[in-house]
Amino acid sequence: MSIPSSSTLRTLKVAELRSLCSSALTPVPSNLNKLRKADLIELLEASDSTEAATQSTYEYDEDEVDPYADVRERLEALAKYSAANPPPEHHITLFAAFTTYLGYAVLICVGHLRDFFGLTLSIGSRYVPATPRTGVAPLLKSWDNFYNRRLYHRIQDCFNRPVGGGEGAKCRMKVMERVSYDGNKTMIVANRAADTDKPTKFVDGQYNETDEDGDVVRRCLNLGSYNYLGFADDWNDTCEKDVLSVLDRAPVSCSSPRVEVGTHELHRELEVLVARFLGKDDALVLNMGFNTNATTIPALVSKGDLIISDQLNHTSIVSGARASGAAVRVFKHNDHNDLDKVLREAIVMGMPRTRRPWNKIVVMVEGIYSMEGEYCNLKNIVKVCKQYGVYLYLDEAHSIGAMGPTGRGCCEYCGVDTKDVDVLMGTFTKSFGGMGGYIAASQDVVDYLRTKCAGSIFHNSLSPIVCQQIITAFKVIMGEDGTKFGRNKLRALRDNSNYMRMRLTDMGLHVLGNYDSPIMPVLLYNPTKIAAFSRECFKRGLAVVVVGFPAVPILMSRARFCVSAGHTREDLDDALVKIEEVADLCCLRYAKSTFGM
Repeated sequence: MSIPSSSTLRTLKVAELRSLCSSALTPVPSNLNKLRKADLIELLEASDSTEAATQSTYEYDEDEVDPYADVRERLEALAKYSAANPPPEHHITLFAAFTTYLGYAVLICVGHLRDFFGLTLSIGSRYVPATPRTGVAPLLKSWDNFYNRRLYHRIQDCFNRPVGGGEGAKCRMKVMERVSYDGNKTMIVANRAADTDKPTKFVDGQYNETDEDGDVVRRCLNLGSYNYLGFADDWNDTCEKDVLSVLDRAPVSCSSPRVEVGTHELHRELEVLVARFLGKDDALVLNMGFNTNATTIPALVSKGDLIISDQLNHTSIVSGARASGAAVRVFKHNDHNDLDKVLREAIVMGMPRTRRPWNKIVVMVEGIYSMEGEYCNLKNIVKVCKQYGVYLYLDEAHSIGAMGPTGRGCCEYCGVDTKDVDVLMGTFTKSFGGMGGYIAASQDVVDYLRTKCAGSIFHNSLSPIVCQQIITAFKVIMGEDGTKFGRNKLRALRDNSNYMRMRLTDMGLHVLGNYDSPIMPVLLYNPTKIAAFSRECFKRGLAVVVVGFPAVPILMSRARFCVSAGHTREDLDDALVKIEEVADLCCLRYAKSTFGM
């Protein structure tokens, strides 16, 4: 339905606004009757802008088949509601919290017992602590050493799984089977010929096969990579010709930093394209996504400056902030009211001891939070930053190319002008099928970073071949290749993500994040379920990512699904059936039962 203009909305009474909300939003917010007039107006405006963007970009042409036609109405309603409301909060049940702490306690106690008997009686897996050099501090912390040996090694088969190649089908790959004959301390690739005299350490089944070297591989559907737009799957059709042609006129590597002799014409072409794509004056491209944050932030801020960071910001932002020498304050995740409070206090109180004003204040947030699957409350955060006259730094590592009607990221999706964000950071490792990162900002900022950022003056420049890959991907996304590949990719990513999230939620799992986000974390809580979930999915031919402490809080272990435009509905339906089986085995239906059953 059509929503009245902002001026008309402000003349309506509260009761009329509530009635309009009830007819415009499906499903209706449970707290509708408690909202203030300003909240109701904001809810309607956000709903109307989201609906307009959705209908203008994601509709199917008459000659196209909508794979989600049977659930289209529900998907759009859920996405529309999610865009106007914060994601649901999932609280760990008392039973899950108790068993999680109990699990860690048992693992730690058993680990210390094994160390004791190993040292005193030479029973079991013996551990002999390294003797530190006289007068020198221990090289390794004892707790880190213990955690690795007695906790992490128990489940290390769930991590760092080597890939043995793709199958030629979209989003499918071959993962090398690994075995261990020393209690998971070391892992080796299983080989049928070499291991005939040893017990089988993996579950053989319909997904296993042997490659030409005799190594055992498992065919898996990829549900863990950041291949959001599927360029890794259809590269031969979309990028191969342009990328390979560059080998005739450009080196594989410039073997030099950007400020010396490491700038190729393709670097400048890519920077101009990024700036045009984002509506900024200029851009700087660097050779590593993590280091884009880790080296840019220390160049922008230093002692006497203040960084105000979202509490769930990525470790690359944390590393850059720590290296900068600036003071750091944290605000509650995605809470613009808490940001307002922190900013007001910082401006009023000034620097510690001297009470002098800060040289500059920079607020740092992300477009999509990679461990939460939710996007930034950008519109309200921009309002707060404008109110106090502070700078805003936006990390779009996961949102650029994956969010918004034309893939321009969180700014486009949230209806924020990129001019209102002082520094835009992003990476090319996700949606663009390449590597490296970029900083897009005003001309003065970019010129300054070219000569002050360690990533520009010390690190080797991005490969020209990779530059061409990213340029081609940009042109596909923007439709400048003369095809509808880009539009179709963005639409498929959104539909696949929303369908997967809807079905996982229907199972009764605790799913974090927003609709329209391609990242879907599912809470596992208990440390024993990390390994159980990963191994059971692997048996069924699903490659998934599991995450535990210390990467996430100790009670918040999770599996993280990442959906791609390359997935088909048949792929997702097959995976969902298997995930439901594993959810029953591991008792993960916490939304339906205290005990997860």
